[in-house]
Amino acid sequence: MKQIAILGSTGSIGTQTLDIVRENSDIHVCALSAGKNVELMEKQIREFSPELVSMSTPEAAEDLRNRVRDINVKIVSGMEGLIEVATIEKSEILVTGIVGMIGIRPTIEAIKCGKKIALANKETLVTAGHIIMPLLKEYNTDILPVDSEHSAIFQSLQGSPRSRLSKIILTASGGPFRGKNKADLASMRAKDALKHPNWSMGQKVTIDSASLVNKGLEVMEAHWLFDVAIDDIQVLIHPQSILHSAVEYVDGAVIGQMGAPDMKLPIEYALFYPDRRPLSCGKKMNFYDIPSLTFERPDMDTFEGLALALQAGKRGGSLPTVFNAANELAVKLFLEDRISFLQIYDLIRSSMEHHKVIDMPGVDDILAAEAETYEYIKALL
Repeated sequence: MKQIAILGSTGSIGTQTLDIVRENSDIHVCALSAGKNVELMEKQIREFSPELVSMSTPEAAEDLRNRVRDINVKIVSGMEGLIEVATIEKSEILVTGIVGMIGIRPTIEAIKCGKKIALANKETLVTAGHIIMPLLKEYNTDILPVDSEHSAIFQSLQGSPRSRLSKIILTASGGPFRGKNKADLASMRAKDALKHPNWSMGQKVTIDSASLVNKGLEVMEAHWLFDVAIDDIQVLIHPQSILHSAVEYVDGAVIGQMGAPDMKLPIEYALFYPDRRPLSCGKKMNFYDIPSLTFERPDMDTFEGLALALQAGKRGGSLPTVFNAANELAVKLFLEDRISFLQIYDLIRSSMEHHKVIDMPGVDDILAAEAETYEYIKALL
């Protein structure tokens, strides 16, 4: 029986991971964590019988305890609770489905316990890749990417020596605003940005897709995951989201992974790698229904999030943390209709220009840079 723990079980990645669990009787969820969605967590406890659950606040944890008094489950909260879920002795794999830098400490502690990491929390590598990658070697464990693009790259690298890799081709749908100019973007609101043409994702990731910030974060993540220079990662707009990403080898061969736009395939591949299992709850692709596949250059003049991300990734140090933190707060403000879409870029750029870069930040430095960025933006507004 394969034992797994999930950080963010009530979110998009978490709920889809549980769909995979439902299909496979030889996998058990021993620990779960969530934010404040007590109602859904109660349902998950009753269905999957974890022995440990963490909620983000003591109040949510207490509410949950009252709801599941008839069940033998330990309920904890806060960062200590997240770390307890991440390091529970029984689990083999930790699925990191939470959004934001809150995932860094639990991931580090899980690695120190020898857990494999099914990584969907891209901020962990974006801000702390220089810490995470050496730790994996030290504790002899692995990251198995869950993002569809990084899973596609990982799959495309199977059976070929990494030394023969020439570049990574990272695809992007272009999001709901593909083809628009800055004048168009000036009037866009959250309800417009949340209408993604292909993918069903959480609000934060969907907004990041509209701004191309998400693709910038994925470039930085790929840089660490596959030990490839930022300049050797090519972003390619692919509106159909059928080619999930590809790699080019030194002889010019391009190998990619194709499939319907569905996160369940990369989640299942991470959980059972190197095996492949039947997936009845996922979408299958029918080539007869696809009239064409098209590819475009990204418009980085209009969608500045990608250009700013490349700048942060090349400089490194604490600057990717500032990029990420500024975007996190800007997206929150945008969802609350307190800033315009284009102001997301303004706040990221201004925060990066204001920050004094630390070349090799520790975890405390990373979290301090995040806090500093939040304070700077709040003062700015």
